Amino acid sequence: MAEIDDDAMDVHAAARFTGIAVATLAKMRCIGGGPLFLKLGRRVVYRRSDVIAWLNARRVRNTTDAAQTVPRRLTAPSASPCAGSSEADREQIEAAAV
Repeated sequence: MAEIDDDAMDVHAAARFTGIAVATLAKMRCIGGGPLFLKLGRRVVYRRSDVIAWLNARRVRNTTDAAQTVPRRLTAPSASPCAGSSEADREQIEAAAV
């Protein structure tokens, strides 16, 4: 198992760092496509290096590159809700991500 040797960020710090809403990060944790994260009991933690690597993977030189390499939306509409989340959680994620 890899050591956590750099700064860990909670969900709110990761949202501020990336400029992405907390709810969008939550949705990306359910459907994929977001930065790697650690689940520590009920707590979610992001490693700064993982978030930076995810951001760097989305770097492009122009809009043509972006259209070919980066998904158009951070989160795609999902037909199936996140496994293990309650109906209220899913509704909150959907409402905040719009």
